[in-house]
Amino acid sequence: MSAEFNLIKQYFTRPTAHTDLGIGDDAALIQTSAGHQLAISSDMSVVGTHFFEDAAPYDIGWKSLAVNISDMAAMGAKPRWATLSIALPDINTDWLSAFSAGFFSCANASNVDLIGGDTTRGPLNISVTILGEVPIGKALKRSDAQVGDDIWVSGYLGHAALGLAHLQQKIVLDGDTRDFALSALHQPQPRVSVGLALRELAHSCIDVSDGLLADLSHILKASSSNLNDAVLIGATLQLEKMPCLSALKNRLQESTIQQAILTGGDDYELCFTASPKHRETITILAESLNVNLTRIGETNATGKLTVQFAQQNLNMTALGYDHFA
Repeated sequence: MSAEFNLIKQYFTRPTAHTDLGIGDDAALIQTSAGHQLAISSDMSVVGTHFFEDAAPYDIGWKSLAVNISDMAAMGAKPRWATLSIALPDINTDWLSAFSAGFFSCANASNVDLIGGDTTRGPLNISVTILGEVPIGKALKRSDAQVGDDIWVSGYLGHAALGLAHLQQKIVLDGDTRDFALSALHQPQPRVSVGLALRELAHSCIDVSDGLLADLSHILKASSSNLNDAVLIGATLQLEKMPCLSALKNRLQESTIQQAILTGGDDYELCFTASPKHRETITILAESLNVNLTRIGETNATGKLTVQFAQQNLNMTALGYDHFA
C-alpha cells in the first residue's frame, strides 16, 4: 500500500453513520432525505494566513471543519457529509494523529461523516467541503431582511479577535478572559441548533466570519437588491448591547475592544434578522438551547450601517477582514 493510501486509512478512515459508500472508492455515494435539498460550502485554511505554523494540530483539525459547519448553521441546514483535501510538507505521524483527532471530534459533535477528499505533498493547506440537508424552501438566506427587523447575534463577539491579538502580543489578556478568548479563536462552536430553530423565525441569516459589520453589510446589500432599487436597507446597532464578557463590557470606550467586537472576525456566531413580533419566541429559544441570543439593533430604510455608542455615532474606517487587502 502506498504512503498516501496508508495515511488515509490510518488517520482519516472512520465508520460512517448516514453514507451509502464513503472513503475507499473513486467517489462517495450518499442519498438525501425526501423533500430536502443539498446545501454545499467550501473553506480553505492556509498556514500563515489562517493559523500559525506552530498552532496545535488538534485545534487546526477542529477549526478546519467547524468553520464549514458554521456555514450550514447559517443556512438552517443540518450538516451531513464532508470531504477533506490536505497538502502536507511531510508525513508527521504525531501531527496527523492530533489533527485527525480534532477533526473527528468536531465531526462527531455535529454528526458529520467524512466521505472523501485528497492528500498531496506541499505547503500545509487544508480544504474542506461540507454538504448538508435543508427542507426545500426552508433555507435561511442573506437576502430576505425586511425594513424594521430586529438584528440579533448568537453567543459572544470579539473574543476570537482578542485572542489573536493576545498571541500577536498586541494586547495582554489575563485569567478567564484570556482562556475564553483563546478557546473562541481555536475551537469555535458552530451554532447548528440555533440555525435549525431559526428556519421559521428569521428573515435572513449569516455567520460572522469576517467581522460583524462586514457580514451584516452582506445581508443589507443582498436584501436591498432583492427588494427593489427604491429601497436600500440600512441598520443601526448599539455598541452597549453587544454580547461580550463583563471584563470587556467595562472597556467599550477603547478602540481595540470596539474593533474586535465590530470588525474582528473569526467569531462564527450567527447574525440574523427577524420581525419584532418574534422577540419573545427568540428569547424563549435562547433559554431552551442554552445559547445567548442578543438583540443588538434594527434595520431601517436609510441604506446606511450605523453604530452608536453613548448616543454618538462611531466612525468605523473598516468593516472587517479583507482576504486580499
